Amino acid sequence: QVQLVESGGGLVQPGGSLRLSCAAPRLIFVISHMGWYRQAPGKERESVGGVTSGGSTNYADSVKGRFTISRDNAKSTVYLQMNSLKPEDTAVYYCNSYNRAAGYDYWGQGTQVTVSS
Repeated sequence: QVQLVESGGGLVQPGGSLRLSCAAPRLIFVISHMGWYRQAPGKERESVGGVTSGGSTNYADSVKGRFTISRDNAKSTVYLQMNSLKPEDTAVYYCNSYNRAAGYDYWGQGTQVTVSS
């Protein structure tokens, strides 16, 4: 069973920043598309954005200009830097690792992000 280990969630005031991390086994990390998703209470899980194995990124419109996804292949870790946080960013954030050709799709355990004054 492949394990993705997330960290960095917590409580932050509106306008604040947090950085989430997700570590994956090196053998799959280097060939994986790494994504971040979130699920707010009563809502469906939605994509926040992702980064390809080659380093190309994409973002949901709701977070463009505020969130940045990056990957460190040497550390087998993907990051989600979240700035200018809003109460509507409150959710459980999940890390995802997939490779369609290799046929796998793995998820982290989720980390809670709460934006509140």
